[in-house]
Amino acid sequence: MLPLLICSIVAVGVIIERYLYFRRIGAADIAEQVLEMVSCGKSDEARFAAVKSSLPLPRVLAAGIVCPADSSRGMEAQAVLELSAMRRGMPVLDTIITLSPLLGLLGTIVGMISSFQIMAAQGMGQPHAVTGGVAEALIATATGITVAVIALIPYNYFLSRIERETELIEHYATRLEIALENLAKG
Repeated sequence: MLPLLICSIVAVGVIIERYLYFRRIGAADIAEQVLEMVSCGKSDEARFAAVKSSLPLPRVLAAGIVCPADSSRGMEAQAVLELSAMRRGMPVLDTIITLSPLLGLLGTIVGMISSFQIMAAQGMGQPHAVTGGVAEALIATATGITVAVIALIPYNYFLSRIERETELIEHYATRLEIALENLAKG
């Protein structure tokens, strides 16, 4: 049960940290302002507005504005960094989701072994000792599954947020490339 307790504490910590992270990102309005400034030929102002932001999407756009000749590769490199930051903690949650039920089953098996040892030592004369041991052993499985289920729901939410943010970054990066090309032609 101790490893399951550790898993649950770590999972709650990661879930809270990721929740707070995803709660603060979401800057489509800043991205729209940056694109509008670039379209109007105010690239320096757009770069300043994007750089001063601590959010992933504007930072990706800033990387494209800094190097308009090769904005695509600059934004791609910055997007890799930003997506890596978004995925932080996700492997830990994935491991806990997989590991917790297995730890619970291990606890059940160990408990069943001890129940059978009691049965072998005392015989079938005390069924309460055996059934109490079996019930106690099954608590480990229930705990492991509970930890996994509780971690699975936020994990899937965070994955969907990462996917949504990735799509937004791709959308706005493409729009910025078009704006920069039009600015170069104009």
